[in-house]
Order: sequence, then C-alpha cells, then structure tokens
Amino acid sequence: MSPISLHPDTIATASAAAAAIDDKKGLDVVLLDVSGLLVITDVFVIASGTSRRHVTTLAEETEAALKKSGVRPIRREGLTDGTWVLLDYGDVVVHVFDADTRAYYDLERLWGDAPRLEAPQAASPGA
Repeated sequence: MSPISLHPDTIATASAAAAAIDDKKGLDVVLLDVSGLLVITDVFVIASGTSRRHVTTLAEETEAALKKSGVRPIRREGLTDGTWVLLDYGDVVVHVFDADTRAYYDLERLWGDAPRLEAPQAASPGA
C-alpha cells in the first residue's frame, strides 16, 4: 500500500500537538499516519501522562497551543475522567492516555500497519 501524501497543514497540526505534549513532559509521543487505513482522519498523535492530572494538563496544553494558530477541536472527550483524553481536529486526532489505559487499548498495535511519522519541531498549523 503506497502512502497517501498528507497535507502540510495536517503535518503541522500533528507536529504542533506533539511539540505541546513534549513541552509538558508527555511520554512516548507517537505519530501514526492512518490516512491509508481510515477515511475519517489522517494522523493519530498518541501520548501518555504520568497521572490523571498530567493527562488532562497535556490535553489542555495541546488545545491551547493549537488554538494560538487558529486550530480548534471539533470534539473533545475524557477531560473529566483523565484516563484517555481525545481531541478530534478532523484530520488529526490526539489521544492522551494514562499508562494503564494506553497499555489496555494499545493503539500502536491495533494500527500497526500505519507508518510512523517524525515530528518536526516548532511547526505551526496554517503556516
């Protein structure tokens, strides 16, 4: 299967999300190009926090960083529980987990056919 070329704004959004998570000490940040496997989104950004509060903080900081570039989520889920927060930006979906929840759902294995992307530093969406 040949990879679908991702739009530069998609790559920038995913990279900015990954950078925001990294800035707040998020763990094991992975970007998966699911564009060839799914029609509903192009990239999963997957990361872990060390506690429920850390998971929530990572999600809030990601949302704040992307909002500065004019990118807002279509939907967000899990902020009150803090074990798995999902931020849906349409072409990019950010998943922030606590360690146990990430291990249980194991999205990297579930989407094991998806190529991993490198996250360029300091990319801003829409630029």
